[in-house]
Amino acid sequence: MFGSIWFTLASCAFFMGLVAWISYLKTKGEVSDSAGYFLAGRGLTGGFIAGSLLLTNLSAEQLIGLNGQAYRTNLSNMAWEVTAAFAIIIMAVYLLPKYLGGSFTTLPEFLSKRFDEGVRRYTVILFMLGYILVTIPSMLYSGALAVLKLFDVPELFGISYVSSVWLVIWIIGIIGAIYAIFGGLKAVAVSDTINGIGLLIVGILVPVLGFIALGDGNVVAGMKEIAVSNPEKLNSIGSKEDSVPFGTIFTGMIFANLFYWASNQYVIQRTLGAKNLAEGQKGVLISGFYKLLVPVFMMIPGVIAFHLYGDSLRSVDLAYPALISDILPAYLSGFFLAVLLGAVFSSFNSLLNSAATLFALDIYKPHMNPDADDHKLISVSKWFGTFLAIVSLFISPMLMNASEGLWDLIRRFTGFFNIPIIAIVLVGIFSKYVPAAAAKAVIFFHVITYYMLVWGTDHLFGITVPIHFIHIYAIMFAVEVAIMLVIGKIRPRETAYQFKVNPKVEMIPWKFVLPLSILLLSLVAITYVTFSPIGLAYEKGVVSPAFWAIIGGIALLTIGLSFISLKVWANKYEHYLELQNSGLVKNRDNKARPQSVYLKKSQPIK
Repeated sequence: MFGSIWFTLASCAFFMGLVAWISYLKTKGEVSDSAGYFLAGRGLTGGFIAGSLLLTNLSAEQLIGLNGQAYRTNLSNMAWEVTAAFAIIIMAVYLLPKYLGGSFTTLPEFLSKRFDEGVRRYTVILFMLGYILVTIPSMLYSGALAVLKLFDVPELFGISYVSSVWLVIWIIGIIGAIYAIFGGLKAVAVSDTINGIGLLIVGILVPVLGFIALGDGNVVAGMKEIAVSNPEKLNSIGSKEDSVPFGTIFTGMIFANLFYWASNQYVIQRTLGAKNLAEGQKGVLISGFYKLLVPVFMMIPGVIAFHLYGDSLRSVDLAYPALISDILPAYLSGFFLAVLLGAVFSSFNSLLNSAATLFALDIYKPHMNPDADDHKLISVSKWFGTFLAIVSLFISPMLMNASEGLWDLIRRFTGFFNIPIIAIVLVGIFSKYVPAAAAKAVIFFHVITYYMLVWGTDHLFGITVPIHFIHIYAIMFAVEVAIMLVIGKIRPRETAYQFKVNPKVEMIPWKFVLPLSILLLSLVAITYVTFSPIGLAYEKGVVSPAFWAIIGGIALLTIGLSFISLKVWANKYEHYLELQNSGLVKNRDNKARPQSVYLKKSQPIK
């Protein structure tokens, strides 16, 4: 046992060292200024953006949390991942051109220009509280759970389970912080991409090995077992008793995903560092296709664990670690540990980097030291990142008290900051006269009201609000948008807000953005049909008689819409190329100001 542990640790260290070395070579000498440190020198290509988005989004939190929910109930929680495609398309097609067109480094920077510095500060505070109290701790804790199951740390070191959690969290946190604090965004993006390849390998390997174990050595037998025995576990159409009822996909889920993919700083920062608009759109859309793999990679293992262990596990969050411990060959344990830690580090790094960026550029420079140069900003960013990491290391172990599973707890607490931010962003983009006072009022209104609806009435008065918290997301969004519009009507801005176009990268869009968006939406529909009572959750067989007819209809519709979009898009794309070739739209190398892609043909180019 002792020898196998040291082999695992040694092989893990080798893989992690290889990733660190490649990241160092790729980023050497590229973090000397703020653009290099905070936005990777505005030089990220679609592959790096997609890889970084994958690892930023898919961490041990998903590996542990989603598999735990699949073990406990069914696949209804896949909605958090699969339906993100809607938000991803809106981000790629509409919002990313706005962000790159305005050359924004942070989302609060946009809000300061649209509203005022007060809204900028309050938004940064919301981000910070969310990162410190919810997102970072959950990632560190879920990673620690997996490590504890892979190694019997309490027995190995002769300490208690609680002490083991603290020890592993601190080891993971300290190592992970080094990447973000000293490497900057490009180091994070490069390491994320490499670790993303490892995550895809593990994602394929674990279900296959699980099916082999379930089928007594036969993969097909294992697959048939989960399809015909307890097929309800493969149902993604959640009932009102499930943690994600199907109806919530069309209410609060839309706005939660819009926040995450279109306004969450630690996600969109990768796209803000894009080499050009086309590469940014390419990276965002490719990440949407990765999300469709989540049910197979991060939920089917939980279903396999249910068939292997029944309800014998003491916590739903142990489903995936227990399965890994039993099915993974010893010679792959180091590789798996490296990938697992890479996933944890990725999300942790991304959050630290983004939080440090927010503090340096949205708090320190505008309010504390307006004359700060790049060297000072990077230094302040590193010190704040170190402080944030230490605070998070003390908070993370407290998640041991999450009785209903890690996933649900995180989603509920995220509601404190996701809805007001996306409401403010969208109203800011689509309105011209809503004042800063409206955004500030909504922030205070949301924090108090959301707490009362989800927890407060129960704790204070013993009255439970009979509305699912995801539906509450949608209700709060609608109310807050209405509040801002009413205030804008009663006390509008003195002058209309004008969006100023001043991009620093080429703004020619990716020519395949529309057809791939259609394909992505079609695959979302196919995924839901597959994991439904029509598909694999069919109780009288593997799939229902109507399954293939429905899949064929979706495929034909996709082909038709894609063909139409290609013809429509071709004319528009040729127009952009003509502008570029005529010299009216320059690229970065020409050192001329590029024009925005959302200029209409009839508008003069100045």
